[in-house]
Amino acid sequence: MPTFSSLTGPFSFIGLLILSNVFMTFAWYAHLKDLSAKPWWIAVFVSWGIAFFEYVLQVPANRIGYEYFSLGQLKIAQEVITLSVFIPFAIFYMGEPFKTDYLWAGLCLLGAVYFMFRA
Repeated sequence: MPTFSSLTGPFSFIGLLILSNVFMTFAWYAHLKDLSAKPWWIAVFVSWGIAFFEYVLQVPANRIGYEYFSLGQLKIAQEVITLSVFIPFAIFYMGEPFKTDYLWAGLCLLGAVYFMFRA
């Protein structure tokens, strides 16, 4: 039977990565909507400011995750979380239409998860 601490580590890793990906998605893409009329260098500094918080969350997330998962597993988890954060961002924040390509990309990532996490 798993102990409480053996469960909280992986969950805190996932939670921190989700939060860090929210910040990084905004840092990478929100300027396309919010700062499109501003010079690119302003978008760079705003994005750097947002990305700082992504790193504040991502670094401890990966340190926690590395106690439980391999480096490859960390990377694949990151990719799944990135797509899981990006799709709602693209649809609800950026106003992009839903594409079935998101579904196909997600299914491909599930294949990657299978290969990286199989015993």
